[in-house]
Amino acid sequence: MAVNVSGFGAYDIRGIYPESINQELAYRVGRVFPELFGAHKVAIGHDIRLSGPTLSDALVRGLTEAGCDVFDVGQVGTEMIYFATGYNDFDGGIMITASHNPKEYNGMKFVGKGVRPVSPKTGLLDIKAAVSDESRDWSFRKATGTVRRIDIMPDYVKCLLSYVDVENLRPLKIVVNTGNGAAGPVINELEKFLPFDIIKVHNNANGFFPNGVPNPLLQDARAETSRAVVESGAACGIAFDGDFDRCFLFDETGGFIEGYYMVGFLAEAFLQKHGGEKIIFDPRAIWNTIDIVEAHGGTPLMCRSGHVYIKELMRAENAVYGGEMSAHHYFRDFYLCDSGMIPWLLVVELLCHSDKTLSQLMADRIARYPVSGEINTRLDDISKVKDIMSRIEEIYGSRGTVNHIDGLSIDFDDWRFNLRGSQTEPFIRLNVEARGDKSLMEAKRDELLAIIRS
Repeated sequence: MAVNVSGFGAYDIRGIYPESINQELAYRVGRVFPELFGAHKVAIGHDIRLSGPTLSDALVRGLTEAGCDVFDVGQVGTEMIYFATGYNDFDGGIMITASHNPKEYNGMKFVGKGVRPVSPKTGLLDIKAAVSDESRDWSFRKATGTVRRIDIMPDYVKCLLSYVDVENLRPLKIVVNTGNGAAGPVINELEKFLPFDIIKVHNNANGFFPNGVPNPLLQDARAETSRAVVESGAACGIAFDGDFDRCFLFDETGGFIEGYYMVGFLAEAFLQKHGGEKIIFDPRAIWNTIDIVEAHGGTPLMCRSGHVYIKELMRAENAVYGGEMSAHHYFRDFYLCDSGMIPWLLVVELLCHSDKTLSQLMADRIARYPVSGEINTRLDDISKVKDIMSRIEEIYGSRGTVNHIDGLSIDFDDWRFNLRGSQTEPFIRLNVEARGDKSLMEAKRDELLAIIRS
């Protein structure tokens, strides 16, 4: 049967099950992955989505029929596939997940040897072409590979704990909302080694998502975490998306902390331990990060948004940390990959050593560099992105410094903005920031939105 390849995107495969993501596609991916990447040993896993086990079975069948040995880590988060691949020096890893998408979605993310990301330039388009090749004899079988179930949790948890000085942590009450996603079992394991009173919200994994899609970027998905922090008197709150490659922080008042400020916060944490290192950040909002990195003796380097580009530059520059305002945080010692678990551990460690609350620690940075947060405008035709950006550049470009590293950025003396199209959805995304003037930021935000939406 022919397969639907409409789910192939910029970074992964993602679509509705079983229309575009189904067993036939998973099987074919398994059949072609070993030959395309020279893979003999591959780690696989799936998140909590109901279709995960079925797709996993089909993927295993394809991989083993291609002569590949499979190491199945079971139900995990995406970063656990990164860890399994790197820690065991496997030839590749495949994670079955649709991240924060609604429950009817599923998909796959890939890494090659050395946990290098698989992108359109490094093999994703080759996978797409191969699985859609109907001239291929899909009935041909090589020698069957083996399947082995492995438990990576102990070693993975040990790795996470290595980022903090556990002996010097003090008791804190924290709220953790795993959103019925894959993070629950990891929180349960970490709890055994940490002195924290962890108040768990929706901690049981449930692919029906009975409490809504686990995506804290959505305003509606934040209320329960915020309320739990306030009602319990916790020092902070942490919320995860479905495959927990991102975590989101709430201060002790229940206030949501924009991912932008977390990049600066984590950069400071690393530079306190590793002075003079390079820090990577994306161009959507930049001034706070540059200010902090330079003040702590580091070197700030701007990079196009997207995990492929961040990881490539981190590898080339040997950067200790990279962060995106979308709440993806990358760590050199975690195979240059993104983790949703390491950031909150570092934040809580900083809290343990401070006499200030999280809101107090953040207040100065927010006042210095107020931001709009990312504002999405849905388009009926994604091709309009180029026309809109050309119009905005025509109006503002001659008055500021223009940069096209990722969409359109224009910097002025006291404010700046970034405008870019989504890689995966029909949206144009706007971010505005200012130097110490929230009213100016809001005025320019509204001014730009009026032009974009006209």
